[in-house]
Amino acid sequence: MRGQGAASASGDRSAATGGNSGVVATGDHNHIEQRTVVLPAGAVGAAVSDDAVARVNNLPTPDSAVFRGRDEALAALEALPAAGGGVVAQSVRGLGGVGKSTLALHHARRFLAAGGGPVWWVDAESAPKVTAGLAALATALNPAHAGLPLEDAAQWAVVWLQGRTGWLLVLDNAEDPADLDPYLGRLTTGQVLITTRRDLPWRDLGTPLRLDTLTPTAAVDVLREITGSTDAAGLGRLAEELGYLPLALQQAGAYLAQTRTSPGDYLVRLRQDPAGVLATGAPGDPQQRTIAKLWSVTLNAVERADPDAVELLRVLAYFGPDPLPRTVLDVGPENQRAIDHALGVLAAYSMITLTEATVTVHRLVQTAVRAAEPPATPAPLPPRGVRRLLRRRTPPAPPHPSFIALSLLSRAMPEGRPDSFRTWAAWQPLLPHIHSVVGHDEITDSHPDLADVLERSASHLLARGQAAQALPMAERAVAISEAALGPEHPDTAAPLNNLASALCDMGRPAEALPLEERALAIAEAALGPEHPDTAALLGNLAGTLTELGRFSEALTLAERSLTVTEKALGPEHFDTALSLDTVAGLLGETGRPADALPLAERALAITERNVGPEHPTTAFRLSNVAALTGATGRAADALPLAERALTIAETALGPEHPVTAMFLSGLATRLTDLDRPAEALPLAERARAVMEAVRGPEHPYTALFLAYLATTLNHVGRHFDALPLAERALVAMEAAMGPEHLRTAHCLSTLATTLDHLGRPAEALPLAQRALTITETFLGADHPDTANRRDDLGALRHLLAGDGDDD
Repeated sequence: MRGQGAASASGDRSAATGGNSGVVATGDHNHIEQRTVVLPAGAVGAAVSDDAVARVNNLPTPDSAVFRGRDEALAALEALPAAGGGVVAQSVRGLGGVGKSTLALHHARRFLAAGGGPVWWVDAESAPKVTAGLAALATALNPAHAGLPLEDAAQWAVVWLQGRTGWLLVLDNAEDPADLDPYLGRLTTGQVLITTRRDLPWRDLGTPLRLDTLTPTAAVDVLREITGSTDAAGLGRLAEELGYLPLALQQAGAYLAQTRTSPGDYLVRLRQDPAGVLATGAPGDPQQRTIAKLWSVTLNAVERADPDAVELLRVLAYFGPDPLPRTVLDVGPENQRAIDHALGVLAAYSMITLTEATVTVHRLVQTAVRAAEPPATPAPLPPRGVRRLLRRRTPPAPPHPSFIALSLLSRAMPEGRPDSFRTWAAWQPLLPHIHSVVGHDEITDSHPDLADVLERSASHLLARGQAAQALPMAERAVAISEAALGPEHPDTAAPLNNLASALCDMGRPAEALPLEERALAIAEAALGPEHPDTAALLGNLAGTLTELGRFSEALTLAERSLTVTEKALGPEHFDTALSLDTVAGLLGETGRPADALPLAERALAITERNVGPEHPTTAFRLSNVAALTGATGRAADALPLAERALTIAETALGPEHPVTAMFLSGLATRLTDLDRPAEALPLAERARAVMEAVRGPEHPYTALFLAYLATTLNHVGRHFDALPLAERALVAMEAAMGPEHLRTAHCLSTLATTLDHLGRPAEALPLAQRALTITETFLGADHPDTANRRDDLGALRHLLAGDGDDD
């Protein structure tokens, strides 16, 4: 028997010469039992010749000729040895549709073209399919094996592979390590490549090759090559919506090419009917290998493994496709084991990406799962399952997964004030999920957690300078509060204040004013005129009036706010510092910087004692002290204060925050005051770029920063470069704030000065006249700005009079 076994292990010479018996090995790799198999009469055929063995393969036809973005993965597979003293086994893992099989197929074809072989493709979804695939290899090598039982033929193929090197065996879509264990342990030469969705401990496979979605560039290349479309922007938007998933890109591209549909039309259909689109392949495609079908099979397998896992995935489908902190799913120790097990099952089937800290679901998986979810109903909760586990500590709500997701987010939001800088790091990973969950149609305004989530999120976003994102949340929070509580209820004051702040930050103070007046009236009626919350609303209203140029009214309210705050909270309270700073700013605006400076310095000292020297609020106070110090003629003393404010802001808020832009502009102004415009110029350019990127080209702050930049360019003699900026600034400011606003006067003055420098005083004169009229109306005849503009106008008139004399 030992001799026969040796003959079989070296290639089974009996079978290779067309004999009617052979030896096969059964059992695991620790114990092999050998038996003689007699082929039935008439089953003997011609074996593949030795020189043709290397060409034997059953590789499928590629789904598409387009293959992009996998150079690194292909190189990793090609670096694997295919011959030598031991088998090389490698697994490729990832989400269904990510392109594992396609990658394996391209590697196999390259392997065959390079002279390797045989190359054999086995559907490894189940143990019977693995057996059938190996039996098919035996038959391909010798048709005589067609008469063997499948198990015997498969065992013959394994023995045959043991006696050779240089072959490649692809085990595609493997589901269970137990299906492969009887064979992997005995294959000691050649190369085995396993593709699988299952993230399980496959034996002797080393480090898995984990396949992710394509890069945006590669995804667009795939769509472009399949469709021939030149609509790069449309293809980019479609690729993003498809989450750069290769199978989805192939499916969409084939459909576009067959039906001559534009990327934009397909994208509209995908958003309107995601379930239908994901289930629709290209016309005439016999395979119809669609995303919906692929994941339907996977979800069925997941449900068989753990029904709670599918329930959990339905909840996760309503979060964003960004990494979700696992702490959001922390429902207490008595239920956490079930949650962790469900996450493990989903990760094992590559339906999620799971780390110790986060869980991530691909956007198309979320789309497919949501599309299969029945409409929200007030049906009772199921008696068991993850929905019960997740909702045990949430307020009563209909058992729709989106409601559960919102309740989980509500509980996970950081404690304390949402605008506090110290909570920003905890808020950051939650924001994309808050935007996603509150945006789903299933989340109606009647959900008990919604108003609180919207109000707190809007407050946080405003503190981060993200007014455009905060505005729709603030509007919805106001609508919910008014509908539920009535327009005069005390709890509507805070949402009204948030909405007003968002409108002000968006450059719309005229719309904010009546909201803040309403909020103040509600607070005074409910809390009284001496309450600190009333004082805070007084200060906010003063800020809005300041934006509108109504400084006298604003100063009266700000001084009242300071009196109430200091009396209620004490002279060292953080809110007292805010009130001090507001009054100081208004005194500076009305031409009284010497009166303002000690208040601003006191506000700075209180703020530093409350929150420390590196807090962004400290940077605000520093910047205001610097501006007032400069206004009193002490430019050299103001410079280090402005430099320190900018350093704190860049460190705490980042270089692209709108507040950082304000401090860049402030430092540029301080440098210009010191006759150092060349150093100021790059700061002014950065400030304008940041503000335009964050607020947009039509925002009044963008217009103001364009005017600042134009002024700095004039200081360095670049008047031609300054002109288009000054013109843009005036157009944007007039559109945003109107032709009679004080900031419009500033832009008028900047353009007039630029035209004067360019030798065009006749065009400058009416602009300067308008600037003076507006400034005198707002600030009075004795304000320093009024005096400066009166001097500018007089100089232009004198120049033109002189030109007339020369004529």
